[in-house]
Amino acid sequence: MLKGRVDVSRANRHLSAMSKVSPISAGLSERCPNCGQGRVFRGYLKFKNRCEACGQDFTQSDTADGPAFFVGFIVLIFFAPFGFIIPMADQPLWWKILLMFILVIVTIVASLILLPKAKSLMMALQVANQAKQAELKGDED
Repeated sequence: MLKGRVDVSRANRHLSAMSKVSPISAGLSERCPNCGQGRVFRGYLKFKNRCEACGQDFTQSDTADGPAFFVGFIVLIFFAPFGFIIPMADQPLWWKILLMFILVIVTIVASLILLPKAKSLMMALQVANQAKQAELKGDED
């Protein structure tokens, strides 16, 4: 490349990358990471095969159990301390049992609400970063 000249193809790639939808906003809104329009789920946690708006292929995306791990970890960080504090409270036993029951329900509901968002977010980050399956190369003798 000559000094003072602009590499047009590099500039075009940069502009096209900037025009893409943010993977974080697409993931949290459960929309297509390519166009930001189509929905990514056909059920509660089942990905569609393709985006109905732009045709982006979702069959190669595999989030495995990553979203469940992150959601469980985050939810427990927030709610586990209450599991230790409530039994030590100076309250009647029935009140402690009621609070623990409410805590369990809130923990389950929070997990169920966050799980689709986390799965969509992880898939959007995989698409944005063009993540592929890891491959092990055998010994080549």
